[in-house]
Amino acid sequence: MPLAVAGVPHGAPRIGGLVPYSSVDWPGMLAAVVFIAGCPWRCSYCHNPHLQPRAGHYAWNDVLGFLRGRRGLLDAVVFSGGEPLAEPRLPDMVRAVQAMGFRVALHTAGIYPARLRDLLPRLDWVGLDIKTDPAGYDALVGRPNSHAATQACLEALLAGAVEFECRTTWSPEWLGEPELLALARDLAARGVRQYAVQHHRAAPAAAPTALLSSAALDQLQALFPCFSYR
Repeated sequence: MPLAVAGVPHGAPRIGGLVPYSSVDWPGMLAAVVFIAGCPWRCSYCHNPHLQPRAGHYAWNDVLGFLRGRRGLLDAVVFSGGEPLAEPRLPDMVRAVQAMGFRVALHTAGIYPARLRDLLPRLDWVGLDIKTDPAGYDALVGRPNSHAATQACLEALLAGAVEFECRTTWSPEWLGEPELLALARDLAARGVRQYAVQHHRAAPAAAPTALLSSAALDQLQALFPCFSYR
């Protein structure tokens, strides 16, 4: 892994972290995960609050050097965050890792629909956060008019050819089981085929704060060709 640097030159990509190997960030792929620093939302359950400011700690050239040494060992590179679409240089970064032969995935909260549409032709897979139902979005993410942007991103994915997964980090604190099921039914009716419900945890290694009932899980599994509960 490249060493963190004390400062990042002005105008350089803001990279907040790097995971050298991951088998969970893109199902079925062994990938490195590049975390982009910066996110305009302030989700109450965020596990990466240190990535909310646009303060990079890794030099992009060092990350590229690391990736060059992993050609043939890794399948892909996943850009996550923070919110990776907050990085204006992301298209150039994607092109750089594709030139090395890596496939590319994106994790996004669906904040920047125009940027997502522009980047989609270069992506191989997308994980889109669907954080809650429409009524609860602004309160959960701490910003107004947030749901419309996510819906525009979902529409772009549904209209495109890139494989994608929608996923919801679930807690009854902000979304009851009936509301989660209603949200899932709407996604399935619109054409979403891959959906995941992720446990909310107070800390990354902590036990889930709540578990879905077996009845809810049965209904969710019946809605989607590919459903994950993790």
